[in-house]
Amino acid sequence: MSIVQSNRPWWKNATVYQIYPASFQDSNGDGFGDLRGILSRLDYLRDLGVDAIWVCPFYDSPQDDLGYDVRNYEDVYRPYGTVADVEALIEGCHEQGMRFITDLVINHTSDQHEWFKESRSSKDNPKRTWYHWHPGRIIDGKRVPPNNWRSSFKGSAWQWDELTQEYYLHLFGKSMPDLNHENSDLRQAVYNSAIRFWLEKGVDGFRIDTMTIYGKSPGYPDAPVVDESQPWQPGGPCYRNKDRTYQVHREIHDQLLSNYGGAQKLITVGEFGSISDLDLALKYVSAKECRIGMGLQFETVLLGFDMCQFDLSPFTLADFKRTHAKWQQFIEGTDGWTSVFLENHDIPRSITRFGSDAPEFRERSAKMLATFCATSTSTLFIYQGQEIAMTNVPKEWPIEEYKDQNTQNYWNQLKAEGADEKRLANAMANIQKLARDNSRTPMQWSGSAHAGFTTPEAEPWMRVNDDYSKYNVASQQNDPNSVLSFYRLVLALRKKYIDLFAAGTFSLVDEENHKTVVFVKRFHDQAALVVCNFTSSSVAYSVPEEFHSIEPLLSNVDTSSPGALAPYEARVHVKG
Repeated sequence: MSIVQSNRPWWKNATVYQIYPASFQDSNGDGFGDLRGILSRLDYLRDLGVDAIWVCPFYDSPQDDLGYDVRNYEDVYRPYGTVADVEALIEGCHEQGMRFITDLVINHTSDQHEWFKESRSSKDNPKRTWYHWHPGRIIDGKRVPPNNWRSSFKGSAWQWDELTQEYYLHLFGKSMPDLNHENSDLRQAVYNSAIRFWLEKGVDGFRIDTMTIYGKSPGYPDAPVVDESQPWQPGGPCYRNKDRTYQVHREIHDQLLSNYGGAQKLITVGEFGSISDLDLALKYVSAKECRIGMGLQFETVLLGFDMCQFDLSPFTLADFKRTHAKWQQFIEGTDGWTSVFLENHDIPRSITRFGSDAPEFRERSAKMLATFCATSTSTLFIYQGQEIAMTNVPKEWPIEEYKDQNTQNYWNQLKAEGADEKRLANAMANIQKLARDNSRTPMQWSGSAHAGFTTPEAEPWMRVNDDYSKYNVASQQNDPNSVLSFYRLVLALRKKYIDLFAAGTFSLVDEENHKTVVFVKRFHDQAALVVCNFTSSSVAYSVPEEFHSIEPLLSNVDTSSPGALAPYEARVHVKG
């Protein structure tokens, strides 16, 4: 049975292109990407075949966490431009037939936000309860934080404030205090400043950052101890998926989104984070609940590690298939929706993780992964540079080239602990694999200085990947065999068979095979067989009987062998 979507809103058929503004295109030679730079590349994005762009935070910010520490929701970080530049970019997208999505970051603000400055000014300030404050505990005669929650960026999630002699909560960096959504005045201020302000400017929706953690358990209890060697423990059980969080999302829908076209017009996609329970996920994305349109599931892309952590465990292709199929089938028989992505600004590059960045396989594995994603049931998200086969940073780069505070905090903590050379070498190996910096290097537009990201005289805010002279847009633009050309081709194929690929049912074939991912898609009288070899060796393969007489409609190799798949080969057979 096909998924019933007789009146799908535009975003269920969409391909969304994510832009990290600092690294996309610098238009004025200061070394930072900016909004005018994005505007100058809209023709490129239109020709690629995307339906919407999602721009990571461009709001006024001290940039401690590169924009996810917002100082003023209603203004723009000056190196990126102005509010007028955002308005021009929104208009430019609409003129090109694309939508514009922005990040909604309302779990926390910067400690430089005026709200926090007031909250911090005194214990009796009216905005004191807009954030989480606590006097702490006395243990063995010493003052200690209120509980054992660990920050995602290392150490305690509580920071002592000398002025008012209390701790404030920060689930991320210490300069990013958590907002207290128990306070109704705070919520209304957030809704007006962070949401209504931009809806009035014409944005077409929001990607909702950390959407599961707005509610905190009353009394701030200790989290379960999962690592007795550490003083600080993952606090998720005490703040994830609480009733207050569901209420916030429903209020946003009822008080704001419904007045601007609702789910038919506006896309809302939330960051699921660690959610693996499908029933729990449905509480967020069920249409009848009127909360979120869909979630970004991280269970597949985070195989082997936790977000913002640097410990990597082995995983198998069976694990990859199992998690992908689980979320593909999640929406069958429900009123929810799903998404697919393999890259974003918080995770490593997909070729390095799931394909091969070896020179002989890099381009082919990039095309294989593109095929895998574009034929999956969902709204499709791709990340800047994915379409030209960008990879993780070179292993030769020293730690000084990494800009993310989480990476630097991890390294500095090891140094402070007196880690020996062996431990530091192991840590560096994991940083090379997992650091968020891997996806944040500047976009590679050409083989000229700084990859055409900025002017030759400028100093890019982050070093350009050393391989830019070979892997760039200009070199691939008119090459029919390039990764970029293949992305255009596969996205066009997705659009041609949009019912089948965006809304068709999904079933794995040969589930136990540890080298291939093979699945069948169905929508009414249409069907597709998608075959992907995830290895660097040839694999024997026989086409299921149903597709025996149907030649591949798409392949990433010049000649497909009937009895075998080439390394990293992908094929798509379509009937009906």
